[in-house]
Parts: sequence; structure tokens; C-alpha cells
Amino acid sequence: MGDDRPIRVVLADDHIVVRHGLRMLLDSVPDISVVGEAGEAGTAFEVAAAEATDILVLDLNMPGKPPLDALTEAAGGTLGAAVVVLTMERDPAFARRALELGASGYVLKDAVDDELVVAIRAVACGNRHVSQAVAVALAKPDDDAPPGGLTSRETEILRLIALGHTSGEIAADLSLSVRTIESHRKHIQQKLGITSRPELVRYALDQQLI
Repeated sequence: MGDDRPIRVVLADDHIVVRHGLRMLLDSVPDISVVGEAGEAGTAFEVAAAEATDILVLDLNMPGKPPLDALTEAAGGTLGAAVVVLTMERDPAFARRALELGASGYVLKDAVDDELVVAIRAVACGNRHVSQAVAVALAKPDDDAPPGGLTSRETEILRLIALGHTSGEIAADLSLSVRTIESHRKHIQQKLGITSRPELVRYALDQQLI
């Protein structure tokens, strides 16, 4: 970072217990200082801006402002902080999309004890850090990747939505819960920047998914 001051970090995760654990981990590191916490993305950006933050550690599955929209905002330079994504999502397409939208780090939650400090330090120095398991997948050729950074499951659900199936019907077809289908639908809309079913249908047609 070019000086001796600690790296200023804001933690954004909607689970208080997770934030508490992350704070304990980072508070044990002398060159990192946790200067704020938030339970949803919009508040996280406000806290990060107010605290002259260097790194925002951002969970991508939180209430409030769609986190991928938050990444777009970060890439636009309105934050003044780099973003390290902290997630359970191992799909390389999702990681690729997060990096394209401005994330500088991508850390899996099951590797957080070993990697978060490393990622924060790397990003603070202007580098990128991606969890090894995801980095290996990103390095593989991806000629058949679904469009828009969607996972294969999300592409399947998008196709069924575009064909007129309800969430209940899709859940029954795929042996999933309606809640899971609605969660996938929300992620699809966030990734594509689409809010209505007609727009989803048009996108599916344009991508030759139906």
C-alpha cells in the first residue's frame, strides 16, 4: 500500500455470526484493521465510503441492493475501495462475472481461514486473488459456457421460465423446492439486469435458448 498504516477493511455479510468470526480472524492480524460492518450491500457501500475503506469484503448473497449491481458501482470508482468477494459459489462462470464487474478478489467461504488475509493483502497491493479451486476451473477452456455468466442450472431454469412454466412446475420438474427456484430466478435477473418475465423471454430468444 505504500505506507505503514493498516489496511482498512469493511465486512459485509448478512449473518452476524459470520461477521463476528471474520472480525476475530482479521483483528488478530496487525496490518489489517476492521473499520466497519454491514448486513446488506447498500449499507456496506455507505459504510465503506464513510470509513475511507481500502477493501470491502462482500458476500454476494445478501438482502438489499443486488450485490452484482454493487460490484458495477465499485468498478465505476464511486467507492474508492477494492472488493474481495466472499462466497459459497464455486461456479467459474459466476466468478468470471464477478471479476468482470470489478471484484479484485474471489474467496470461497470454506477456504476463508487460509485465504482471506492473503487475498486482502494481495488486493491492497493492486493484485488479484482467486481461490485455488475456482482459479483452476477458470483456467479451463469454456467454449460452451452459458450466456450472461449464468450457471448451467440457471440456464436450464431460464429456458423453462421462457417456455411459460411456473416456479411450482419448474420445482416439480427439477425435484427442487419452489424457494430454491425463486432464488435461482432472482440470481438470473441480477446477473442479466432483467426484471420482468417478457424481458427474460426475449433474452432467451436472442440467445437461442428456446
